Order: sequence, then C-alpha cells, then structure tokens
Amino acid sequence: MSDCIFCKILAKDIPTQVLYEDDLVMAFPDVSPQAPEHILIIPKKHIPSLAEMSAADEAIMGRIVQVASALAKERGFSEGGYRLVANCGEQAGQSVFHIHFHLLGGRGFEWPPG
Repeated sequence: MSDCIFCKILAKDIPTQVLYEDDLVMAFPDVSPQAPEHILIIPKKHIPSLAEMSAADEAIMGRIVQVASALAKERGFSEGGYRLVANCGEQAGQSVFHIHFHLLGGRGFEWPPG
C-alpha cells in the first residue's frame, strides 16, 4: 500500500532501527514510546486490521507472539512482565491501518488500560 507508513518502513523507504526481521514480520522501536521499552511488531503482509485477517494469516499471528516473547527476553524485561497490545479499529485507538502489535515493558501497568 503506497500510503501506508508501515509498508514504507518495510520497503526501506523510511529508515528505522530494525530489532528483528524474518520472512513474515519486522520489529522496530515506536517513534513515540509509551514505556521504557516500546516495540512495534508488524506483519510484512499488509492486513489493515485484525478484523480483516483470514485463516491463512494464522502463522503470521503466531510468529508475532513468538517474536514478542523473544524480544522481551532478549531485552531483559520478560521476567518483570510486559504487555502485548493490538488495537482494532478507530474506537479502539488504531491509527495506522496495517496490523501492528505494541510490545511494552520496563515499567508497571495499570488495569484496566485507558
């Protein structure tokens, strides 16, 4: 998608610090961090929202969760706990319409969020 910021990052048109990348997903720091550790994990396939996923996308979602767990361990905040968040739709706070998960850690979190 030519107007999707995450597709531009995947195409290397917008530079970022790549923390993880494989054939299915990419992870990089959020430009507006909401926690000491705030990483975005996105699929390489453009899927606008969780509501538009298909059964064929199961492997991508599993990889995202695996990558989140590995990054939390690698960066040293797994034991203290972390949050993995995906917003679906405008009312839920989704502002970029390319599925993405926020991996947040390094501080305590309140419940319920927002």
